[in-house]
Amino acid sequence: MKTIKIIGLFIMLLNVGMVNAQKWKISNDYSISFANKDVSGLFKEMSGSIVFDAADLANSKFNLKIQVESISTGNGIQNKHAISNEWFGASKFPDITFVSDKVEKTENGYKAVGKLEMKGVTKTVTIPFTFAKKGNKATFVGKFSVDRTDFGVGEKGNDVADTIKITATIHATKN
Repeated sequence: MKTIKIIGLFIMLLNVGMVNAQKWKISNDYSISFANKDVSGLFKEMSGSIVFDAADLANSKFNLKIQVESISTGNGIQNKHAISNEWFGASKFPDITFVSDKVEKTENGYKAVGKLEMKGVTKTVTIPFTFAKKGNKATFVGKFSVDRTDFGVGEKGNDVADTIKITATIHATKN
């Protein structure tokens, strides 16, 4: 009987943590941009969920998905080349995903550590970000770099730099 009470109390405590976590609905005015010395652009289609509470980082989580075919470099030929099998392979790998494993406070804001999957390759990455809240609205801004060749995107040593800088600006409304 005592064991059942302890298990029940544990389940209640877990549920209290989940109730306090703040869920955010991603607004349509987000921006996912990328740049290196040779090419820049943005992804126009993103979806996902954000649970974030600065006072409850243990229950905070990002689950984001970018549609590869929404890439826009400002050049139609580059766009077609980018979604080809040599680069992102959009027909086989239509999405780029990020799922956080943990969120932590840093000196300059926060960081989300999690799994980034691109072109079927999954790597652990750290995304530093800031969080600004005004009423029931918030803005998350993350800036980080990846080596595209770690994910099999293009060949190493071709005419495009290996390191790609990514800036994600996500506006959200509290659910």
